[in-house]
Amino acid sequence: MTGTPAPRTTAAHRPGPQCRRYCGIALDLGSARTRAWITGSGVVVDVPTVTCTGTGAGSEAGARFGTGTATGTGTGSATGTGALYPVRRGAIVDTPGCARMLLRLLADRLPRLGHPLIVVTAPALGGLAYRTQARIAVDALRPRGVLTVPSARAVAVAAGADMSRPLLVADIGAHLTEVVLLHEGAVTDARRTALGTGDLDGTTPPERLSEAVALMLTAMLRQDRTSLTADALARGVLLAGGGALRPEITGRLAGLLHTPLSVVPAPHTAAVRGAARLLQVAHTHPSASGGLPPAADLH
Repeated sequence: MTGTPAPRTTAAHRPGPQCRRYCGIALDLGSARTRAWITGSGVVVDVPTVTCTGTGAGSEAGARFGTGTATGTGTGSATGTGALYPVRRGAIVDTPGCARMLLRLLADRLPRLGHPLIVVTAPALGGLAYRTQARIAVDALRPRGVLTVPSARAVAVAAGADMSRPLLVADIGAHLTEVVLLHEGAVTDARRTALGTGDLDGTTPPERLSEAVALMLTAMLRQDRTSLTADALARGVLLAGGGALRPEITGRLAGLLHTPLSVVPAPHTAAVRGAARLLQVAHTHPSASGGLPPAADLH
């Protein structure tokens, strides 16, 4: 089929007011992978959490932080190379590098005149330090507002779990494993270990990771003076993260806990998908029309 192409106009390529108004990003910054979901596009980014010294889109982030390139110091750098690892085991260790990475990955995917609403997942025990550094990093994308949400809550949202009842979430990532107790959607207890699937080798077998999760759950149960942990454990444990796809981990864990285990569909992307659902809810909130605070936490 052939025909006369429609004349191109500049206006045809400009995002309309509604697109600019409701642009949003759901973001999950892992030490191994960074995943992002943009309104109307789905998961458009799933890449290693790596940036590098250099120029280009990242130079804008450097200008915002008063430096053109990262120094490459500390745990965020790979000595002798241009590769930088800005997130390490649940901590943002190179905020300017993280900002450069986000600009390189996402800046060209956003409307030129848009100011996105951004929902960022955060480790339950990351505390104020993680949330603050995450907000500073995403500021490079010129957001109109930034919301942070505990990763465990985002996982529960992605799973469609009933959060009116106590719920245990075990998120087994590449370099960090968290066990979190949620009650009415809020974090009431949490444990974590700096161990993940990326650490498994000949000297660190999968069984060690299963045992670490079981030990954290046992400690929560013993120290809980209420019935919340026991009630949640009787209900079962919701598994997420790449480790939930490893039968040698989940099989051993089931034998240790003697409780039902439920794996979230596509567990490695559950956190960003849950954040995306919360982003959609935030867009429909009355405050999204202009009264949204520049930073807030979704507990």
